[in-house]
Amino acid sequence: QVQVVESGGGLVQAGGSLRLSCAASGSITSIYVMGWYRRGPRNQRELVAVITSGGSTNYADSVKGRFTISRANAKNTVYLQMNSLKPEDTAVYYCNAVITSGTYTNNYWGQGTQVTVSS
Repeated sequence: QVQVVESGGGLVQAGGSLRLSCAASGSITSIYVMGWYRRGPRNQRELVAVITSGGSTNYADSVKGRFTISRANAKNTVYLQMNSLKPEDTAVYYCNAVITSGTYTNNYWGQGTQVTVSS
């Protein structure tokens, strides 16, 4: 069984920083893409950042220059360093991973971690 677990959310003042972590565990053959999505007060899920096993990244325009996604392939872990946080970054952040286990490839989601940025 594969699990994806996030950690690192919390409350921070505008301009501050937080680092999110997400670890995948279980029967894992390979992980192609890992990434972060968020669901804000308007309840719309949006992509924040993704990274492939080769290190290619993609960011939402709203976070470019402020957030950095990185990955430790040997640990099946992805990180999101969030700097210069703004109140509009307030959301539940979800980790996503496309994981191959044996001959099956599935899309896995974490339970979410709350990030609240106060003004």
